[in-house]
Amino acid sequence: MSVLQRMLSAIGLSVCVSVSHAEITIGVDISQTGPAAAIGAQSSNAFALWPKTLGGQPARYIVLDDATDVSQAVKNFRKLTSENKVDAIVGPNITPAALAGLDVLQETGTPMIALAASAAIVQPANDAKRRWAFKLPQNDALMAGAIVEDMRRRNIKTVGFIGFADSYGEGWSKEFVAAAAGNPKIVATESFQRSDQSVAGQVLKLISAKPDAILIAGSGTPAALPQKTLAQRGYKGLIYQTHGIGTLEFLKVGGKDVEGTLFPTGPGVVARELPDSHEAKKVALAFTDQYEAKYGPNTMTQFAGDAMGAWMLLDSAVARALKSGQTPGTPGFRAALRDEIEKTRGLIVPNGVLNISEQDHQGFDERARVMATIKDGKFSYAPSK
Repeated sequence: MSVLQRMLSAIGLSVCVSVSHAEITIGVDISQTGPAAAIGAQSSNAFALWPKTLGGQPARYIVLDDATDVSQAVKNFRKLTSENKVDAIVGPNITPAALAGLDVLQETGTPMIALAASAAIVQPANDAKRRWAFKLPQNDALMAGAIVEDMRRRNIKTVGFIGFADSYGEGWSKEFVAAAAGNPKIVATESFQRSDQSVAGQVLKLISAKPDAILIAGSGTPAALPQKTLAQRGYKGLIYQTHGIGTLEFLKVGGKDVEGTLFPTGPGVVARELPDSHEAKKVALAFTDQYEAKYGPNTMTQFAGDAMGAWMLLDSAVARALKSGQTPGTPGFRAALRDEIEKTRGLIVPNGVLNISEQDHQGFDERARVMATIKDGKFSYAPSK
């Protein structure tokens, strides 16, 4: 039994096979290629560590690549639900794809645990489509609040913003404006495409506004482009990023230009540096040890932690759904599984503590966020001062 499995057993999650039921089938849609491949790779690494059971029963995982393409993600959703009759879907890891898949969830009555960040995926939770949607990454509002609090502690008065020109960047812009509420004052706002090769024009406009700090709302390696351009143009203020940068590829692409970056992240990313009092430390550290034993030191990321969190959430909910008497692979079981995911309370996963409800299909609170920085090419804990 692995370190993580012993930990799961200790906190009451099932790791052994009990009463015989039909096999649980989980579909996974992830970006293994395309612009979001770096994010998908971290999730895929965690998928390889998923136990072969869910709720104590045999589980089968069907993994499909959406190539960071929204239309392909929808095709994958339809294949997984119509041909494979999956009991739930994990993924996608980009917001536009998760939003596009909502229609399929409603039509087929299939629960989804998305690995993308935007709150728009799950809000409002009572929406006919979104009642089937859940997600592991922290809501933008929770993480934007952490950034604003850090900025205020550092006496930052003005800030510039540049984000993806899609639902991820737009969502972050909305939540950051609401969290800041004029303190700090946003003095310039720009956007860019994930596939852009240059953001020189946007960066010059940001610098001309002379902000004390700049927030970049992007994810994966594309989020490095504005920061590298800011460095090349001589910007000396603080630079913040979102929790979407948590990939090893971002560190490689950014190099010395991203040293000192400040960003909010799940506790799992910096598990070894957390105070022992942090409620998620024990579970986060158990998974970090397992993950890095396979992939090497300092390889743990937000996306890996979210992917293992998805398995832990399913494992807990499947065990309860099986008591409904419904058979896996049927509409009745999918509905029962959806209901049990929604009833999850007090479940500790690598990136926080989940308390999901009818009103909240994400379920994290402040225990799911810490401030971090990039130091010596690694993600490092940056506790509040």
